[in-house]
Amino acid sequence: MPRYANIILLFADQFRGDAINNPEIQTPNLNFMAARGTNFTHAYTPCPSCIPARAMLWTGMSQWHTGILSMNAEQPDLFSDYPHTLAGELTKVGYQTHLSGKGHFTPQDALMGFQSTEVDEAGRVEKGGFKDAYRTWFAKHAPAGVTPDDHGVDFNSWVAREWHLLEYLHPTAWTMTSAIGFLQRRDRERPFFLNISFDRPHSPYVPPRSYWDMYYNRPISVPPPSVGGWAGRSLPSPTVAAQHGLGVDPNALQGKLSEYQVHRARSGYRGEISFVDAQIGRLMTFLRRYQPEARGNTVFLFASDHGDMQGDHHFWRKSQPYEGSVRVPLILLPPEGLKSLRHVADEPVSLMDIMPTLLEYAGVERPPTVEGESLAPLTQCVAGPKAWREYIHGEHGQMHYVTDGRRKYIWFPVESREQFFDLECDPTECQDLIDDPLRENEIVMWRGRLARELEGRDCGWVRGGRLHYPGMPMISPYKYERWRGKNER
Repeated sequence: MPRYANIILLFADQFRGDAINNPEIQTPNLNFMAARGTNFTHAYTPCPSCIPARAMLWTGMSQWHTGILSMNAEQPDLFSDYPHTLAGELTKVGYQTHLSGKGHFTPQDALMGFQSTEVDEAGRVEKGGFKDAYRTWFAKHAPAGVTPDDHGVDFNSWVAREWHLLEYLHPTAWTMTSAIGFLQRRDRERPFFLNISFDRPHSPYVPPRSYWDMYYNRPISVPPPSVGGWAGRSLPSPTVAAQHGLGVDPNALQGKLSEYQVHRARSGYRGEISFVDAQIGRLMTFLRRYQPEARGNTVFLFASDHGDMQGDHHFWRKSQPYEGSVRVPLILLPPEGLKSLRHVADEPVSLMDIMPTLLEYAGVERPPTVEGESLAPLTQCVAGPKAWREYIHGEHGQMHYVTDGRRKYIWFPVESREQFFDLECDPTECQDLIDDPLRENEIVMWRGRLARELEGRDCGWVRGGRLHYPGMPMISPYKYERWRGKNER
């Protein structure tokens, strides 16, 4: 494998795994990338929200060892003090490293091992005086008195509409403009690592007009959400819903919406996806025309931190254990000299596999803190590897799941509730099989897998080999002290 290949990591926020190669969603550039590279169809985020997922991305560690298990109040932020990060390891060996787009680091101007960043923090200001690169650029190029927020849609809302300004002012377009600017001014004598980190299709769902029209004006291309027969039982009572404004609150995480509201939300989300894909098309055109030598020696990887429920089972946004929230796209396109022999891989893979994968293509030794596995062999092994992990363990707050992409077991400890799905027969999780006597042996096996995962943490959540809820949130000890790896002190 050639040393020091260039690396472009394309990362989109809240991008569902089923949006790739979906005939109802226009993603021609990503579909082409998947056809030329390897599409990992059973890729999962072990923590379906931004901060814990990105901690795993940048460290290659499990969620337990990053110390961040959710985005709940008792969990820490993503501080830039890990002993080994993807960007940091590449910087050490001479890579020119740059991030364009969303960082979500704490503090917001932290580098996380990058030499330089141009960030879009979507208007978040965590300390006085902070102004991200996108907002600074926008103030110079937009009409006077206009802001990126004038569309009136909040950051976690299911409300959707078209973008209120010209296309080039949209944060998705700016992220690619920033990335191409780095490619134009980079040092041609050094390999580079470029993270292009889109803040979309995370809400607000406000794509440019042509991308809004692509879906909103073609209802047949936007099917309704998947709603299982079990979903109604998870809804709060009408009294509780009224108290919390569910179904009325434009930022509600759960609730029944009208067909009209759902169609608008799903149209806007899909428009944002197609606009991200169009920006990837900009990147490929630029490289092909102006830097073909770099294009031939670049590994591309596209992924997301988590999905978006999009009304499935009456949920919105993320943090749920269901496929819309936890399954993510992951496409790996090696340099031209290492063409993929296997274009579809169905092994269960994780965000923590990204760091060791890219370090392998760079010829860089993996540090002792990395727990993921390189995906590079899966692109070359036609029959699949002889040994790979059997499943992914995921969690967020007070829920846990285990899956191999074919079956899924879910545990809600606070509610003493379980679910079990056959994803091969029921990919949208509409039929809960937890009470099916014919599945009893399978459920016992999957429940045991989760128990072994939690028992290994020695955190009091397993007693006598059985799952046990101790009545308090789970906190990793590495929230307070960074894990240094099994063999590092």
